[in-house]
Amino acid sequence: MKQSLFESRHKAEWERFALALERLERGKDTSQVGGFPRAYRRLCQHLALAQERGYSSFLIDSLQQQVLRGHQQLYRHRSRLGADLLSFILADFPRLVRAEWPFVLVASLLFFGSLIGVGMLVYVFPELVYNLIPADQVREMQGMYDPVAGHLGRPAERAASEDWVMFGYYVMHNIGIAFQTFASGLLLGVGSAFFLLYNGMVIGAVAGHLSEIGFGQTFWSFVIAHGAFELTAIALAGAAGLELGWALIAPARLTRSEALKRAARKSVLLVCGVMLFLLIAAFIEAYWSSKTSVTPLTKYLVGAGLWALVAVYLLFAGRTRHAPE
Repeated sequence: MKQSLFESRHKAEWERFALALERLERGKDTSQVGGFPRAYRRLCQHLALAQERGYSSFLIDSLQQQVLRGHQQLYRHRSRLGADLLSFILADFPRLVRAEWPFVLVASLLFFGSLIGVGMLVYVFPELVYNLIPADQVREMQGMYDPVAGHLGRPAERAASEDWVMFGYYVMHNIGIAFQTFASGLLLGVGSAFFLLYNGMVIGAVAGHLSEIGFGQTFWSFVIAHGAFELTAIALAGAAGLELGWALIAPARLTRSEALKRAARKSVLLVCGVMLFLLIAAFIEAYWSSKTSVTPLTKYLVGAGLWALVAVYLLFAGRTRHAPE
């Protein structure tokens, strides 16, 4: 291929790359970072072709300079992604939770309110559990938390050496519940409210039933640690879904599509934090909660500490200190 044809074919692409490169170097527009690696690889390919075909040194030098500058920006922004992720975990996510407190409050009341309320009702009126949970599932739960069963919080066929299997199961199961609770918010928020209430009622029914039949110590010592992250994550997923629903119900002066887009940006970030919480919960559940060699008192102390940690993290992480005047 002649050099003139090669240049005319790729000139527009090189100009777009140069424009994106200038914006990245100025630090004023980082929206180009997502597609930058692909454009950089294309430019490297063009440079290799130009060198192989013996095109003019002017063209090769020009492409080579852009490749060098692109290399610097590519790896600078790659390292920034790690810093951005750390910033999101340590500050941005808890700040977002506090900023969206009305939705978080409503979701927490729906979820934890139904959990506590149904738990107390089932404890006082034991037969109510069968109105919410099938009898075979109730028997399965009893077998998982029977103090004399020799295993804790897992089916009898799962050996303790298969913790990694249970970790994968917990991740998929919990993420499925969280995504269902979040995505159903598109049904004007009714779906999220339903799943918050439903999951709270089921968990409460299990807790009340097991406590009433004398399996309370094994159950509560099992759930208290990972529950700090898992239950909080479900409530936050519901809050993200409620925000989507509210954008459709009350878009203010925006069109519904624009209001939904704005709400989705914040809701998706909330769900990213939810995924992190669920990964932590699954790890604790698989490798700590199920340990029968640890005393219940130790588990209660660790669980209380984790609940306090989650509360402090969500309430205070990311707050900026104002210098005294």
